[in-house]
Amino acid sequence: MGVLIVSGTGTGVGKTVVTAALTALARARGETVAVVKPAQTGEPPGGPGDLGVVGDLTGHTDLHELARFPDPLSPEAAARAAGMAPLDLRRAASHVAGLAEDRHSVIVEGAGGLLVRYDPAGTTIADLAGMLDAPVLVVAEAGLGTLNHTALTVEALTARKLRFAGVVVGAWPADPGRAELTNLPGLETITNRPLAGILPAGAARLGPDAFREVAARGLEPALGGTFDPAAFLAR
Repeated sequence: MGVLIVSGTGTGVGKTVVTAALTALARARGETVAVVKPAQTGEPPGGPGDLGVVGDLTGHTDLHELARFPDPLSPEAAARAAGMAPLDLRRAASHVAGLAEDRHSVIVEGAGGLLVRYDPAGTTIADLAGMLDAPVLVVAEAGLGTLNHTALTVEALTARKLRFAGVVVGAWPADPGRAELTNLPGLETITNRPLAGILPAGAARLGPDAFREVAARGLEPALGGTFDPAAFLAR
């Protein structure tokens, strides 16, 4: 897999659960994998953060958080509010590249959406993907608004000539409504490719064994699972 960037169409769309699912499947294949969170916001010192969730869901310990800011803001704004230096994404890129030298893969989970600012110069996770020449997996919501948000995200990737690894719906409801059901073919139309995966809402509450099974069913073969988008849409 090499380096894979997990970004999203916004905050709270399921990036951490998708990151954990990718990690669980890599471990199941016997691969070495590192997980990197360049900047954690909205967590006090000593709190578990997103990597704590990944660790709980997978039992994995090769986890790397490069910066932490307590306010639930963008990394740039959170660093400024705390009176701290912002994360240097060029140094983060060097760290990720170093990890990739002796691991099968490195999964990098961004903060918020693709163009969230990490420093006063406006550096984003899209810039990090460019520095690393890494594909970007986009995590999207299931409900209203997701078509516009996803279209804007994919357009931004295309404009920057970044590699696009597909769209995963991060939290599919147990009882989807008309909006969710009609959004699935809409997402495929927007991206001009089948969905890369759909994970169920509530997956973060599962134990490691059950979560690994859900991850396998919810991600496409290119991501290590068995998800069949045509079969899912035909249900």
